[in-house]
Amino acid sequence: MAAIIGFIFFVIDAVLGLLVLAIIVSAILSWLFAFDVINHRNRFVNQLSSALEALVAPVLSPLRAFIPPLGGIDLTPIIVLILIHGVRVYLLPASKAALLTLVGAY
Repeated sequence: MAAIIGFIFFVIDAVLGLLVLAIIVSAILSWLFAFDVINHRNRFVNQLSSALEALVAPVLSPLRAFIPPLGGIDLTPIIVLILIHGVRVYLLPASKAALLTLVGAY
């Protein structure tokens, strides 16, 4: 049972790591679009940007309702990255240990 719980928490941690990567790449792409380094006419870049936005928007949009852009800079990706890091460092290990203790495998 401990191995299954460990694997589940490994998958959760991996998904959160991929979400962090998607948020960072999406933010960098938005900066490149804003400064006209790349444009939406490139089909691959446009599809990549759309896919990343579809992944990242449900995570960022609830916070965008509370946190306005400061001077045209959107701070919600930074805040979401801090929250995800806190979940990965503090909440996942603590909840894994509590769950293992609860099932008696720890």
